[in-house]
Amino acid sequence: MTTTDTLVPTLRTNLADYAVTKAMKDGRVKSDIVHLDYCGPTPAHNGFKAMVRESKFDAGELAIVTFLQAKAYGKPYVMLPVPISGRFQHHCAGFNIEFGDLRPKDIEGKKVGVRTYTQTTALWIRGVLRHECGVDLDKVTWMTLGDGHLAEYKDPENCQRLPAGSSIPDMMMAGQLTAALLGEDMPKDPRVRTLVPDAQAAAKTWYERMGIVPINHMFVVHADLSKKRPDIVRELYRMVVESRALAEGVPAVFPPVGLEANRKGLQLAIDWALDQKIIPHRLSVDELFDDVTGALG
Repeated sequence: MTTTDTLVPTLRTNLADYAVTKAMKDGRVKSDIVHLDYCGPTPAHNGFKAMVRESKFDAGELAIVTFLQAKAYGKPYVMLPVPISGRFQHHCAGFNIEFGDLRPKDIEGKKVGVRTYTQTTALWIRGVLRHECGVDLDKVTWMTLGDGHLAEYKDPENCQRLPAGSSIPDMMMAGQLTAALLGEDMPKDPRVRTLVPDAQAAAKTWYERMGIVPINHMFVVHADLSKKRPDIVRELYRMVVESRALAEGVPAVFPPVGLEANRKGLQLAIDWALDQKIIPHRLSVDELFDDVTGALG
């Protein structure tokens, strides 16, 4: 955090361009007591490692999985109860039908590609495969391109690293990988099928039963900021909430604002992260927040 000549602090902020952040970034939502320097990389997830390893940013977005690991390993960030991004993930496991039809349990004993084991999309779709489709995740070999954001973390033993420069979508299309966990990188190819049958309908049914939209990224702040300037943390919350309210093109079903409104979704993320060996011990939802951020809203 730096301070300008007018004593308004400037926060190093890592925040991507989303519908819900547009009004903050284009200046429609502004503040008299804090200035945000949007100095993070594009895409924003390229800044997550520097955030949790070097405390490079004062505020911004962080993947829920990265934040849970950061909390488990004692990193100095706290969460605000306001999601920045989230979506259903049932469609994010795909395969090439040219190499045969697959049902979810068919990936047991096979190689499945994923950018990193700890990728948030991967957490959610693996949880769906395990809890909705009965897949034994320990029987899958997860082929990864990179390590996690936390230096202290090591992938489970059933992970293997792909050669540098590998393309998971290309390897899936070529049959070198049985399936792949992919978000926006899923090939737009008529041969691609979702591993979860009728994924959109499955997501709708799941939401009707669970009432949860899987959270991808949350807004977080450095713990020192929350201790020293709780007024600024409250101001940041106001700005994000107002920016969300002005957003256009946000899906009708989107993660809500507020701790209690997100409690069930955060608890599920914790449960699945522990189950998938992503965090070393159980966390509570309440310890993701401090006295300042937990009282917001």
